[in-house]
Amino acid sequence: MYEAYWGLSAAPFQNVPDPSFFFLSTQHREALARLLYATQHNKGAALLVGDVGCGKTTLSRAFIIQLAQEAYDIGLATNPSMPSLDFLEEINLQLGITPSGKSKVALLRSLNERLLANRREGKDTVLIVDEAHCIRDPDVFEELRMLLNFQLNDRFLLTLILMAQPEITDMIGRIKQLDQRIAIRYHLKSLTQAEAVSYVGFRMERAGAAHSLFSDEAIRLVWAHAQGVPRSINTVCDLCLLEGSASGARVVDTPLVKRVLGGLG
Repeated sequence: MYEAYWGLSAAPFQNVPDPSFFFLSTQHREALARLLYATQHNKGAALLVGDVGCGKTTLSRAFIIQLAQEAYDIGLATNPSMPSLDFLEEINLQLGITPSGKSKVALLRSLNERLLANRREGKDTVLIVDEAHCIRDPDVFEELRMLLNFQLNDRFLLTLILMAQPEITDMIGRIKQLDQRIAIRYHLKSLTQAEAVSYVGFRMERAGAAHSLFSDEAIRLVWAHAQGVPRSINTVCDLCLLEGSASGARVVDTPLVKRVLGGLG
């Protein structure tokens, strides 16, 4: 709605996991490096924890892009809040497997056959489970643990990446057999004030802004309101650009941000 007014080629603050707008803060860079290390060095399982809106899902898309298609077979399960048998069927579906049947034995056999076939072809298999904190069936955690039993003598046949909100730590901690198998862990936190300034500038640049449209003081006010959470920063900045275009502003300054925040209650 406001892109033409501000001279933008795209909306800069959409709350969707677009990897082209993935901002590499210090901690996002570290999180991505750990996921890549777990995958490229066949560590078995990795856990990425982060508060709501901190960019886990966008990071997962950026992570997938880093994996060469010819070297990896990747499945992405985004809705793990289902019974264990349905979850196994979903894993097969996300990996493009047509199982011989819908029993647990058939699903596991089909999955094992794919893992072995991938290894023979020199490909590694990666399963990403997003929103893993939504798991409600305890048997799903057991299935995840069992997937890590797909091994050869010298390597795992599958790398499991779990992405979740912080409560997953206690959930997994109660299952020692699974907890002990997670080799790589990282907790993604909110952006610092300085990171927020760079974050807003980065997204504006990606959207085609020829120069900075947000004052640093305005961004600091947005950051304080959003408590550094990228999703909340996006929401406020988007409204600022909308309000600014409607009021004929030439820059997003502190008074404009205050008007927007006042409207949010």
